[in-house]
Amino acid sequence: MTKKIVVAVTGSTGAIYGYRLLLACRNKTDAETHLVVSNGAEKTLKIETGLEADKLKELADHVYGEYEFTASIASGSFQTEGMIVAPCSMKTLSAIATGFEQNLVARAAMVTLKERRPLILLARETPLNLIHLRNMVQITEAGGTIMPPLPPLYFKISDIENMVDLTVGRVLNMIGVKTDLLKEWGED
Repeated sequence: MTKKIVVAVTGSTGAIYGYRLLLACRNKTDAETHLVVSNGAEKTLKIETGLEADKLKELADHVYGEYEFTASIASGSFQTEGMIVAPCSMKTLSAIATGFEQNLVARAAMVTLKERRPLILLARETPLNLIHLRNMVQITEAGGTIMPPLPPLYFKISDIENMVDLTVGRVLNMIGVKTDLLKEWGED
């Protein structure tokens, strides 16, 4: 059976994480991807990578609008391996932490949590204030994982795409999708 993954890309800096995640799913796994791209993410993607949102959407198997609440991923009866928000803005993190289902990203995240499936948020903000930290604790207590996309510098990788891919490999591994992107400590 094909593994289904929900991927959301929000308007925080780090759009390359969502792009490289979808690229890895397309080229290195047989996972079926269900994508939501926020309006803010479309703008950030263009600014940071030069890519139009259509290029990102072409990598997904299924694409839903930001406010498409009738999408399959808005229901707990739709079985997935989990959800990854890459990158996750503090606005989105706050909505998830408080249960404010303002859009499909937040609704799908709430479904993921209520169904006890992995929810991984690549939170992008620094420095963090107390509100950010409390929201992160709230999500962690609800079963989600906060994973700031910090590259493992000990591998001494100099190009951004390979650094990003290490994080992408780790995230996919965390939800049970294996790729050759994840290097383990001690590997040559």
